[in-house]
Parts: sequence; C-alpha cells; structure tokens
Amino acid sequence: MTPEELLAARDRVVPDVVAGGLRVLFCGINPSLMTAATGHHFAHPGNRFWPVLHRSGFTPRQLKPSEQDQLPGYGLGITNVVARATARADELEAEEFRAGGRVLSAKVEELGPLWLAVVGVTAYRTAFGERRARIGPQERTIGGARVWALPNPSGLNAHWTVATMADEYARLLAAVGPAGTPEPRPTRSPQGGSTTVTSTPNSQPGPSSSR
Repeated sequence: MTPEELLAARDRVVPDVVAGGLRVLFCGINPSLMTAATGHHFAHPGNRFWPVLHRSGFTPRQLKPSEQDQLPGYGLGITNVVARATARADELEAEEFRAGGRVLSAKVEELGPLWLAVVGVTAYRTAFGERRARIGPQERTIGGARVWALPNPSGLNAHWTVATMADEYARLLAAVGPAGTPEPRPTRSPQGGSTTVTSTPNSQPGPSSSR
C-alpha cells in the first residue's frame, strides 16, 4: 500500500459487517486509512482487535481482516461511531461523535443486537454524553441493546496489552453467553447502503483510528 493510496482513502466510508439479531455488534471509533483503502475493518498492522477477539474466545481461530465477513456466522458484527476515515481519531470533531452516536442508536434499534460493544471508552463518552463512563458494562441501553465499553485495540493505546484486553473482552463474552447455530441471511448496511452477505444467529430474535 503506497502513501498515495492511503491518502486517497481519507474520508472514505467502509461498509459495516452486520446482520439482524447479532450477539455483539462491535463499534470502532472510525476507520483508519488502511481500513478505508482495503475495505477491511481493523486492518492496520498495529491494531490488536483480531488477535484479542480470538484470545478472548469470540472466534475459534484468529481471523484475518480480509475474513471479516465470517463474523456474522459467530453472531458478531462491526460498525463505527463515525463513518469517515482519517489517519488519526483526534482529527474528528466532538460534534461528529455526537452525530455518529445518533446514527448508531438508530442502527442498533434496526438491527437488534443483544450487546453493543464500543471499542474506545473516550469515543463512547463523547458520542453519548456519558462523561463518567468507564471500561465495562454500562447502565444504559442504546437502541434496546445492552452496552459494554471496551478498551481501544489500537497499537497507540499503550495502557492495555493483548492479554489484558483479551481478559476484558472475555468478560463481555461471559455476559453474552454461547453462540447459537447461524443460518445465512443477506442484509444491507443501514449506514453506507452497501450490501454485505452475512448470516443471522437463530438464537436471537429480530432482524482509532489506527484501525
């Protein structure tokens, strides 16, 4: 990937990986330039989302970013608070987070996941006005889903290691419970309007950057 190709990806929107009735909808801050250039979430080489997802027990093996479409088969999905790609999350304005929070609430209400997991507590605080929020389960619900704030897996987040993040993600998994048997179902991303072939777990009802 050349620097020119990365720069050309600025402000690009990456389609969600979603389905109705997910166990967990993971929500990043916004796409990195690498994610926008490849179309694969959490694609930056320094991002630890995929190894943490595996080590915590959400997936039986470590998926590659290019294998993201397998996630709905495990009852998992990915979206973002802010849709547009930037080189760093600090390029985003507070109002973008608040507007993204409103879009996310509507999206969650439409898709009906059991849990919304925001990977970045600072983004969660800004988007939803929860200034005192801490890592872990939250008291509020969003769009009918329970909420868990997770540490940002970006390599720039030096406060958390892969091991300590995996422990926190495993706490969420314990709260979510085991996966059901998935069945195929195509769905359309409410955010970007792009179709992704996904699946719906039949155990549920209803339908930083540096990522």
